[in-house]
Amino acid sequence: MTRRTEIEQGLAGVRERISRACASAHRPDDVTLVVVTKTYPASDVRILAELGVRDVGENRHQEAASKFAECADLGLSWHMIGQLQRNKAAAVVRWADVIETIDRPELADAVGRSAVAYGAERDVLLQVNLDQPVRAERGGCAPEDVRALCDHVAAVTGLQVRGVMGVAPHPGEPEEAFARLARIAAEVREVIPGATVLSAGMSDDLEAAIAHGATHVRVGSAVLGRRPTLQ
Repeated sequence: MTRRTEIEQGLAGVRERISRACASAHRPDDVTLVVVTKTYPASDVRILAELGVRDVGENRHQEAASKFAECADLGLSWHMIGQLQRNKAAAVVRWADVIETIDRPELADAVGRSAVAYGAERDVLLQVNLDQPVRAERGGCAPEDVRALCDHVAAVTGLQVRGVMGVAPHPGEPEEAFARLARIAAEVREVIPGATVLSAGMSDDLEAAIAHGATHVRVGSAVLGRRPTLQ
């Protein structure tokens, strides 16, 4: 089996899962698939683009920057989905169109300054920590702090708040976590009506996320197969 055939089959399977989940939730089949390409080669990104994928996700800025440079002609939307340190903000705004992991005011400030210096504006999502109790090492803003973070980020020049992002607890119950995230997303929309993105759900739990209103799902291995080991 060629690599293209392998990816084509994986992609078709995930697209079918998304369609079935949307039908079960009685909602339009309009969920955006962000294919997580971290650790996979740029050649896979090119195949994905040929197969109609427009959004890809990365979580390591050095790997992503190199891959972006190799694939700059494809016109893709690149999502930063990994934890981000302030001192990497300038590097990330050079390749990421969407930064999904804004979880504290000082990070938003750093990304905003870097975007302005680069002469760009970046879409951002507020990452919400869905663990109970909150586990800081997993990243994300505590649910009770989201409103304050939203107010702060909305005022940062160079950034546009587009919605929220969350990762289900592991171990844990994704249904309950995504229901909480949906409520938080609704609260954010009360402040910023245009913040309509709800990024939730991965290979193992995308159906639960879609049932609770996810507009974007982040899927890697279910599309691309076993993740290569970084050397």
